[in-house]
Parts: sequence; structure tokens; C-alpha cells
Amino acid sequence: MLEEFKKFAMRGNVVDLAVGVIIGAAFGAIINSLVGDLIMPVIGAVTGGLDFSNYFIPLSSKVTAAALADAKKQGAVLAWGSFLTIVINFLIIAFVLFLAIKGINRLKKEEPAPPPAGPSPEVRLLTEIRDALKSR
Repeated sequence: MLEEFKKFAMRGNVVDLAVGVIIGAAFGAIINSLVGDLIMPVIGAVTGGLDFSNYFIPLSSKVTAAALADAKKQGAVLAWGSFLTIVINFLIIAFVLFLAIKGINRLKKEEPAPPPAGPSPEVRLLTEIRDALKSR
């Protein structure tokens, strides 16, 4: 059983998937930082200092806090600013992956089409016989 598991775990697809998940997690952290530390502050500055991450709608009368973290402790809130930030994260990730795949596809050389197969030996023989008969 252990040998069978080892064979399964070391197959190329499983290892490739593991590498993809690890790189994906690291890439996700980079994108989160890109959006949270670079893009959202610029959007906030352009829109007059708005900070989307703290935008929420209280769903309970008990919620009186101004900051999202404090409001969540007080009761239910609809944190639409956080959702907007996550949607922007997703769009950026999708766009960057699109560009990466497009670039990889450009780097791949298209293999030239193989030359058409010549006539079969039987067809060559018949052609030779025909040509020999024509030349008489």
C-alpha cells in the first residue's frame, strides 16, 4: 500500500499540481499586496481619500463603530468595501494570468507542418509502368 501511494504521489501530474498550488499561493500574496498597498491607495487618492476596505453597511442596530474590524465585533455587517477589494484582486490576477499565457503562447514555436507523404510504393510502381508505356 505504501509503495502504491509513493507511486501515486510521485507521478508528474501530482507534483506539477503541488508546485502550481504553492506558486499560486505566493502569487496571490503578491497580488493582494499590489492591490492593497499600491492600487487601492491610488484609487483612494483619486477619489478624495476614500478607503474602500472600511466601507460597510451595518445590519444590526448594535453596530455603531466606524471601522470595519470594530463593527464586525459588534454585530453583522455587509462589508462591501472588502468585497470590492477582493473583486479587484481577482480581476488583476485574471488579467495577469491572461497576459502570462498569451506571452507563453507567443514563445512557443509552431512546428512546421510535416511535408506531405509521398505516393505509396504501389503507386510509384504503377506510375513507373505508365511512364514506361507512354515512352514507347
